[in-house]
Order: sequence, then C-alpha cells, then structure tokens
Amino acid sequence: MKVAVIGVGILGASVGWNLSRLGATVIFIDADQPGEGVTNWSFSWVNASNKTARKSYFDLNVAGMAAYRELADAIGPDSWWYPNGHLRWADDPAQLLKTADLLADWDYRVEVHTGAEVRRHLEPAVAIPDEAPVVFYPDEAWVHGRQLVGRLVGHAVASGAEHRFGTAVREIVADGSIRTVALSDGTRLDVDVVVNAAGPSAAHIAGLISRRLPMRREPGVVTRLSCARVPVHRAMHAPHIEIRPDGKDSVVLHSREIDALIDTGEDPAELARRLHQAARSVVPELSSSRISQTRVVERPIPIDGFPSVGAVPSVPGYYEAVSHSGITLGPVIGRLLASEIVAGKRDEMLADFRPERFVP
Repeated sequence: MKVAVIGVGILGASVGWNLSRLGATVIFIDADQPGEGVTNWSFSWVNASNKTARKSYFDLNVAGMAAYRELADAIGPDSWWYPNGHLRWADDPAQLLKTADLLADWDYRVEVHTGAEVRRHLEPAVAIPDEAPVVFYPDEAWVHGRQLVGRLVGHAVASGAEHRFGTAVREIVADGSIRTVALSDGTRLDVDVVVNAAGPSAAHIAGLISRRLPMRREPGVVTRLSCARVPVHRAMHAPHIEIRPDGKDSVVLHSREIDALIDTGEDPAELARRLHQAARSVVPELSSSRISQTRVVERPIPIDGFPSVGAVPSVPGYYEAVSHSGITLGPVIGRLLASEIVAGKRDEMLADFRPERFVP
C-alpha cells in the first residue's frame, strides 16, 4: 500500500510514522518544510483541561496525552517532550474553579494552590497575588513541535518512507478510488491512499477531489522572545497572556485577546509589543528580553470546532486528519488513523469526529 501524506505538521508526521511502522510505503508531501507551518507557530500545549465542550472530545484529548507518554518511550523524549504540568489563574477565579471541579469529577488530576505556594514551589519568577487561587494540572505538558516532527519523519524515512518537500499538490486523480497525486514540480505519484493533513490548506486539498470541507477562519498570533535566561519552567495561562518556555533561551507568547485585534488591521509588530508588555507584567524578569519572531497563522479548525478524522466513503482511498488540537491529538490520531487505513479498523473513539458529518 502506497500512501501520500499531504501536510507534514504534527498530524501528518504522526500518521506517516505510524503507517511506516505498519508496513505501508509512505510519501510525505509539503509545500514548505516539515513542521515549519502551524505546528511551529502553536502554543504547543498538551492538555485536556481546555477541551470540556464535549465529553467524547475530552476523552480523545486524554488519550492524546497518554499517547505522548508512549511516544516518548518509543522514540526518546530529548529535545521535544516537556511534561512539567500547566498553571492557570484568572482575574475572576469562579469559572476557573468550576472547571477544575468538573475535571476532578472526570478523574483528571487537578491541584489548587495559592499564588504564594506557586512562587515558593513551582514558579519563583511569576508575579501572582499571594492569596490568588492557581490551578495546577500536573499531567499536562508542552512539546517542541518542529523538533518532534523532524524526529518522526526521520524515523519513517529510515524505515523507507520518501518525501517531497517544497512542492505543492496541484491535482488528485480519483477514478473510482484514489489513483495519482500531481505536484507543482511536474512529478506524478501513483498512490493507493491520500491523507489530507494539510492544516489551513485542508479545504483546498479536499476541493481537489470535489469535496467540501467547511473550515472556520480563526487567525492567531504567536511571538517568540529571546532571553539570556528562561525564567519560567512550564506552560501557563495568566490573565490576558499565555507563556511557555521554548528551549534554553526563548519564550513563546500568545493571547486570545490579542488574536481578536488581528482583523482590525493592527500591525503584527504592534501585536507582538502588546504580548511582550502583558508577559512582562506577569514575569517581570522578561523585561530584559527582546522580541525575536512573530507570526500570524490560520488555525486549522473545521466549522463545528471539532476534528475531522477518517475515511470519506464517497472517495475510496481518501482520508482526513484535520484538527486545531493537532499538538495534543497528533500521536493518538496518528495511531488510530494508520490502523484504520492499513487494517480497516474504525475506532469508536473517533465516532463523533468522522468526516462524513460534513457531507451535504
């Protein structure tokens, strides 16, 4: 079985790696380089605490967290896996604590500390009022997405996978089933299966087989700071700003409030300045840091907010792996979808997230 995986972010890399382990011949295709798109410009927070809108979605994300621990054992955790937990506090803690109670009822590990306890035991550099309640999720993590994608692709290539990077898909020929993928460099690849893991371009790829995949337009801005010393140890959501480490000399910033300014025409440099200002108010030591990179990206979110994963019955050989929560879900979707493609096993965990829900 020859499989073209279109889009090599965390989802595409995970699907391709799992397929190669099951004996499929994999061809990775990306118009850019692996892991350089949304995966590299994500907050990269592995969690289920922010996924409570639907219990089945929460359960899938919990499975994603477990799959990361298994993946770290399989390929080694160095350079990409940081299971240090996650902190969250808010100006008005009522909803925060209500969510924490719900998660505890769902057997999700939750701890509640005061700001003083957090500074004493977890994050000495963070400015939190002494008595403020802070929720700590010890099983959550962050990942270095680009490093992980490189590791997965490298393992797959060592097992015989091929790649076509820096070239776009121009045509998908389906005559009863998937037959050929034509690339912008003139190459034509005869394949049995196509996996659409193209992130923000997923609707375009679906359109090449005359499928409508409705997507939200939801841009986000992420900024990286360069600093002599990284003063935080884990991902955190403070009021108005999200902060996490990004290696030994970098910090990543994001804010939904700042995202809301993107469509006002605000210059990305000004958005980055606002993010930096908000971060300094939470971690004063970041006052000596400087803005090094900023990117506005489109999040790959199907119209109803949930993943689209699995076969499209009307086009045999065509599968989708499209989700905003790609960082958390990558390893579990990769495993489940690879098993479905190779062995025909449709896992019940994906029942609520099948692509056919979008068929008119």
